[in-house]
Amino acid sequence: MTDELLKIENLKTYFYTWAGVVKAVDGVSLNVKKGETLGLVGESGSGKSVTALSILRIVPRPGKIIGGSILYKGENLLEKEEKQMQKVRGKEIAYIFQDPATSLNPVFNIATQLVEIIRHHQNLSKEEALKKAIELLRLVEIPDPEVKIWNYPHQLSGGMKQRMAVARALSCQPNLLLADEPTTALDVTIQAQILDLLKSLKQKLKMAMILITHDMGVAAGVADRITVLYAGRVCESASAKTIFRNPLHPYTRALLEAVPSLALRREKLKVIPGSIPNLIELPSGCRFNPRCEFAKQGVCAVQVPELLEIAPDHYVACVRAREIEAETPFGGLS
Repeated sequence: MTDELLKIENLKTYFYTWAGVVKAVDGVSLNVKKGETLGLVGESGSGKSVTALSILRIVPRPGKIIGGSILYKGENLLEKEEKQMQKVRGKEIAYIFQDPATSLNPVFNIATQLVEIIRHHQNLSKEEALKKAIELLRLVEIPDPEVKIWNYPHQLSGGMKQRMAVARALSCQPNLLLADEPTTALDVTIQAQILDLLKSLKQKLKMAMILITHDMGVAAGVADRITVLYAGRVCESASAKTIFRNPLHPYTRALLEAVPSLALRREKLKVIPGSIPNLIELPSGCRFNPRCEFAKQGVCAVQVPELLEIAPDHYVACVRAREIEAETPFGGLS
């Protein structure tokens, strides 16, 4: 019996705009095992959030999933009817959005918002649903849950709103939690509290999680495995330990070298030159080659790298990965 919970193969999600076709996700493949945390890492515009939205089929217009498969417990979510997907959203797979200030409805108090979701997926009375909602607030460590549950979002701090958003996502005890930049716009101390809370809840509820972040430092503290995205494609995927000790893709290396907490041994941090390419007019060959310090003329701008397993459970999309490893070994980060 396989322990694989989610398997995405060759997923393509494009946005059809007046300026052209934006290839936000262009052939992404990844998998998540039961009970593990996958860190989905990359700069803004790399396709992280669109990948997560595609899993639940809630990509906003003019976006459209045009290819690939999303297998959840062996069933392709892209082949399900909308009514079937409504049973998956929230109950089987839950989503924590980036900004709880916008994802929580300002018109309704927290009790109304939680009770509605609980009753939608479970056959409970209002009284039973309210009791469960209070238990959820206690689970996410909100003080005086019997009082706070009657608050409106504007009466709560940023950290408290995020805890409410976590409680809402966990209301039906999902098997998979999609956490999209869950510490955005929070103070550093609150960020640490939210991340510790997510780690604790994941273990307590025995669920899997995809943590979307642009911060390698955040991924280091939470993820079991890491998949690095760049311009809509997977660059590298391996265990967190492998990624931090022996990254083989130049983009993964560059991300690690740009993180202060992981680069203490270096005299100064490195900056990745340039920016994510225009997803309408993508560079030829490797999409990272215009910014890559290891790019080789006549090779990297011509060959489109395949995502290959070059070591057990270590996948890299770089035609020069082995050469770079031999010529310029990475120092390794513990």
